[in-house]
Amino acid sequence: MKNPILYFLLLLAFPMGAQDYTNSPWHLTATDIDPNNYYGITVANGIIGIVSSPEPMKVKDVVLNGVYDYYQRGRVSNILKGFNHVNMDLDVDGERLHRGNITAYTQTLDMQKGALTTTFQLPGKVEVSHTLMALRHLPYTSLITVEVRAQQDVEITGISTIEAPNHLAEVRNYYAEIDRPHVTIPLMTSVARSPSGRQLVAASNSFIFPEAHGSEPRLIHEDWDYNRHLAKFSKKIKAGTTYRFSVVASTCASEQYEDPHNEAERLTIYAALEGYQRLIDRHEAAWSKLWESDIVLGGDLTSQRDIRAALYHLYSFVREGTAFSLSPMGLSGLGYNGHVFWDTEMWMYPPLLMLQPELARSLLEYRYERLEMAKQNAFAHGYDGAMYPWESAADGSEDTPVWALTGPFEHHITGCVAWAFWKYYQVTKDQQWLSDRGFPVLKEVADYWVSRVELGEDGQYHINNVVGADEYAENIDDNAFTNGVAIESLRYAAAAARVLGARVNPDWEKVAAGIPILQFPDGVTREHASYAGETIKQADVNLLSYPLQVVREEDRVRQDLAYYEKVMDPRGPAMGYSVLSVLYNRLGNTEKASELFQRGYRPNQVPPFGVIAETAGGTNPYFATGAGGMLQAVLSGFGGLEITDEGIIQLETGIPASWKSLKITGVGRDEASFTID
Repeated sequence: MKNPILYFLLLLAFPMGAQDYTNSPWHLTATDIDPNNYYGITVANGIIGIVSSPEPMKVKDVVLNGVYDYYQRGRVSNILKGFNHVNMDLDVDGERLHRGNITAYTQTLDMQKGALTTTFQLPGKVEVSHTLMALRHLPYTSLITVEVRAQQDVEITGISTIEAPNHLAEVRNYYAEIDRPHVTIPLMTSVARSPSGRQLVAASNSFIFPEAHGSEPRLIHEDWDYNRHLAKFSKKIKAGTTYRFSVVASTCASEQYEDPHNEAERLTIYAALEGYQRLIDRHEAAWSKLWESDIVLGGDLTSQRDIRAALYHLYSFVREGTAFSLSPMGLSGLGYNGHVFWDTEMWMYPPLLMLQPELARSLLEYRYERLEMAKQNAFAHGYDGAMYPWESAADGSEDTPVWALTGPFEHHITGCVAWAFWKYYQVTKDQQWLSDRGFPVLKEVADYWVSRVELGEDGQYHINNVVGADEYAENIDDNAFTNGVAIESLRYAAAAARVLGARVNPDWEKVAAGIPILQFPDGVTREHASYAGETIKQADVNLLSYPLQVVREEDRVRQDLAYYEKVMDPRGPAMGYSVLSVLYNRLGNTEKASELFQRGYRPNQVPPFGVIAETAGGTNPYFATGAGGMLQAVLSGFGGLEITDEGIIQLETGIPASWKSLKITGVGRDEASFTID
């Protein structure tokens, strides 16, 4: 580096060794790391998801949002695990560093800056800091920075690798150096076909050195085999000094670019010439902007970290200005094949809509772009309008495994999509969007429900033969949640038409008024026509009171809570208890709401970062659906936020006894703040 003072300041800004974040509300630290009981944290930017590994300078998976192919999971598509283009190795005096010869091994996620830092020592020789970022401002690019502080004179060898997972085919490896008068850009690239051949995938990376052009270390490129190649350099470091180098790495697929090979290289060259400090500054500025919408607690550091972790993951998994949606596991791996379910609209979407409406809009754009396929799905099942698939992937056709009855029968998903579209309008009041995007979807969904109902001899419109939100209930009639979300989506279509001055189909409101919500003789809402008290997988009836507004009478809400809490399967998914928490809080029982809030996610946390699994004792994190439910318990339960025709309002609620205060910032289109003391 030409400016030694600047270099010194950078070293001060990024000191070596593990710091004490015991009292930090922004950091998740893992020190007691067991490789056999390790569930990684994800560094992501809405396009790339990089899952941490217990091994030094390694990652477990690199996932590309919106890129699917058929492999490993039978006859349905799976989100594509791409090249691992960010793995590194480090040799010190010819000795490869690994878990067996290093000490003081610590991993820390800085949620505020979207950075995962791993620190360790080779005793008596070096201290190492390795920081990984999926750059927030560059959707296809990551930055890895390594700092080595020498305790004695040593020679290090830094190694960057690109590795292809076994399912990629026709792997080709390339290396080149682009030489300019003021800089030489080393470029290591790999290109391959996805398993079926439908996707071309590319990854490229390059070193950034602190030295001036002409004095940077000499690179050596090595091809090891068809699926792995590397670039390495050596550098002597004097005792008491620190050396820093970085790698920029880009990856994309033909889903995003017709020519991903050249585009990955262009993006890597761009990042390399932006330079280390500019990349850091822009990345941190982008995260700082996101965190203007935040949830701040007083008095409970553990809950503050947990809530921030949930927010961090949802922010990481979504990107403004795209048409990519959210899988139950976000970008944390291959769970649920990366498919899109009702989890998006009913669980993860509401917190994003309240805090980041433009991020939420991307999720809706995903559904809008697949409207024609939803109409084809309705046609195939003998209905009008649009029928959204239970599991959606690339093109919006049904992608549920054939053995699962949820695919052909879990029809409430269509109402969930419409519900989400109207909620966006309520928050933003964007009539142009409603005309261009919202109403076309709402209209087709309403037409679907009109064709889907069956007029009974009792004069009511029944929805028969469905799988409920409680998926233990298969092929049942008049499921509470299905009927409730159909009623609301029909009413919302009529409301949207009136806003736009469009024609209101009289059947929409007629059918909505005639769909039954069944009850037992004592007034408790009956989950479906044949329900007789069986164990339920998750909240179903209670969803009629929140987030839907079908059952609002306080006595009935209370009755439904008391009844269905007792029959909910404790082994069910994490988000179920969050609904109960919201409702108990709104009924004035904050103590019970607090208990259910904690029960909804804390038993599901797994080591070493406390990421959330789908179920208590489960092993498939990160469960973004559960994070969405937990955040709804905070925002709409303790925070009292409610989405209405007047926008986001605040109801009177309470906060847990361990919380001294709750402040929610950056809410809605006006970026309002709400405080409860």
